[in-house]
Amino acid sequence: MNKQVIFNLPVKDLDKSKAFFSALGFSFNAQFSNENSAFMIIVDDCIYAMLMTETSFKSFIDKPLARATEANEVIICLSCESREEVDCLIAKAAAAGGRIPHPPEDHGFMYDQGFEDIDGHLWNLVWTAPQT
Repeated sequence: MNKQVIFNLPVKDLDKSKAFFSALGFSFNAQFSNENSAFMIIVDDCIYAMLMTETSFKSFIDKPLARATEANEVIICLSCESREEVDCLIAKAAAAGGRIPHPPEDHGFMYDQGFEDIDGHLWNLVWTAPQT
């Protein structure tokens, strides 16, 4: 079995978060979802996120829930296949209600830009030039 990455994110409104990420092109596996969580497919057979209501998320921790809208907790970085894919996903995130905290950064060999989802979680999209 290949290694997989599954991370859990607390969300205020599960339906609104599902709509936001659906607008970016992500899909959900209903088999592993319920009224408290939604299993989001980011990269088939490799990277997933479990969107969890705050109440559900709190049941797994013994510390206070971090407020992503008030402080940075983590930056989730996803690689993209092109600069155009970075720009397209950023445009979709903005159109779906996400916040774009800074302009794209073009380093020649690398191009990236980030967005904040509707719950304040930070995402960075990056394209790197193929190595020759």
